[in-house]
Amino acid sequence: MVNVYFEVYGCSSSIAEAEIMQGLLSRAGYRIVSSSRGSDVNVIVTCIVKNPTEHRMIYRISKLTEEGKPLVVAGCMPVVERSVIERLNPRASLIGPSSISRIVDAVRIALEGGRAVFLEREGYNICLPRVRRNPIVGIVEVAQGCLSACSFCQVKLARGRLVSYPPDMIVEEARRAIADGCREIWITSQDNACYGLDIGLKLTDLLKRILSLEGDFYVRIGMMNPYYVKPMIEDLIECLTSDKCFKFIHLPVQSGSNRILKLMRRMYTVEEYLEIVDRFRSGVDKLSIATDIIVGFPSESEEDFQSTIDLIRMVEFDSVNISKFGARPMTEAARMKPLPSKVIDERSRIASDIAREVALSRNRRLWMGWSGEVIVDEEGLKPGSMIARNAWYKPIVLKDDSIKLGDRVRVRVVEAYPYHLLGEVLS
Repeated sequence: MVNVYFEVYGCSSSIAEAEIMQGLLSRAGYRIVSSSRGSDVNVIVTCIVKNPTEHRMIYRISKLTEEGKPLVVAGCMPVVERSVIERLNPRASLIGPSSISRIVDAVRIALEGGRAVFLEREGYNICLPRVRRNPIVGIVEVAQGCLSACSFCQVKLARGRLVSYPPDMIVEEARRAIADGCREIWITSQDNACYGLDIGLKLTDLLKRILSLEGDFYVRIGMMNPYYVKPMIEDLIECLTSDKCFKFIHLPVQSGSNRILKLMRRMYTVEEYLEIVDRFRSGVDKLSIATDIIVGFPSESEEDFQSTIDLIRMVEFDSVNISKFGARPMTEAARMKPLPSKVIDERSRIASDIAREVALSRNRRLWMGWSGEVIVDEEGLKPGSMIARNAWYKPIVLKDDSIKLGDRVRVRVVEAYPYHLLGEVLS
């Protein structure tokens, strides 16, 4: 039997695509192994969203190349940075995000000493075999590409313009995941909020169908661009208040400065963003909000940066993914004059400190002493610990080796930290 080793990087879409590639290979008789030491061929699923991530990809491709085995490079990098890969390994086979159904062909060709290149769109990444990374999480990709044109984003170049998957196929994918024992259904794509706009539908049409399915599960709605959220906010609130939906949204703001947002081509203002947040928070009690922020975007002034800090304090985000600006090749922002790296580093430190401070204050105020039901969805970093989520998708660490993945248990929160809570299981 041929052994195939996978390394997977990037967003939940990348994880879903890796699960499908592993499923297709398993069905074809290949064995997925956990180490390249015992592999006959290696597959790396790449991400190029940030400069540090790309540097990591270059390092890992180099290391896997040194093993002298056939290599397949998948994910976003082959589409937008093909020349970089070919410089590192001219014989590496390439598969783009929309060509993952060709993984069996790619591995076969690579093992025969050839080189496969599959970078065109070929069907939908859905209703295909899977090997789930987490047996209780069903990652349901609903589209490829997006409708935005953010000046800093290289992912759009890799995944293209929006192609929404047929809703019947998505609902069937969710149904299969629930039948397989998944307790969480993650709705994912580059921008969930624009789902369906190319086929005369909207995201909430799809969500309501999934939420009506039989079974014991939660739906997690992935990242949404605020611009496309605004027209359907009332329907989204209806979905979020369902007993089967996590009261959680990922709503990237990127900057607290209207001037910078315009340069980023984000299509909304700070005031519009705050209106959306206020409506969500008034409609969904204790709603958890995650966001993304880029610090040090070209020409960002001290005043622009202070506006971002003010926004973090005002909104009280539950979690903030802070990225230092780094110019990505072939993007509009790459042609703008960058700020000194020392300025970007300092702003990143300040923003991170304040985001942690705000998140800790919110967690202490809202969640200390809270008790209720949670679902155990992840193994903890320390032996014997598990991570559970309540209905607001708050991560609660439990130091109890009697519980297992998928369990529903009652807990009490006994300590709060910036980005997680500590709980004890109630008998």
